Amino acid sequence: MAFLVEDLEVAARRWRAVYRDEEWRTYTYTPDVMKNCTYRGEPGRYEMRLALVGSSPQLELIQPIAGPSIYHDWIREHGYGLHHFGFFVPSVDETVRQLEAQGHPSIQSGSGYGLDGDGGYAYFDFEDTYGVVLEAIGVPKRRRPSEQIFDSTNNVDQTQE
Repeated sequence: MAFLVEDLEVAARRWRAVYRDEEWRTYTYTPDVMKNCTYRGEPGRYEMRLALVGSSPQLELIQPIAGPSIYHDWIREHGYGLHHFGFFVPSVDETVRQLEAQGHPSIQSGSGYGLDGDGGYAYFDFEDTYGVVLEAIGVPKRRRPSEQIFDSTNNVDQTQE
């Protein structure tokens, strides 16, 4: 489950009460990292910073940096908070084909963020049906190293505020 947040460090600090002993992984995604981005059917150049924690469920916090993006659209219409539910799929491309055949085009996507150029995601607008966006996720075999969000004592790294 993913939440859009205004400030990643502040939001992560709040969620520490729930995910107290879990390992946080933080990444900044820019067009340099994600070679293939789309936004509403056109090439995309959005940027975001995100933090992942837990597994049952996994929490994702997303701080939009640059747009346009579906994150900026959502914030403008709904404000910050719950944005989407993600599902791990064997093939993002096949999931996109299936959902598009059912009349659900991808509204934003990105790929190539893994160390080997794999890994991808695609978002679909199911707001009328479920009240949220749904995401198909293809996890890369090897992720890039996580950025630091917490210091060695498991507190938010004060140097990033």
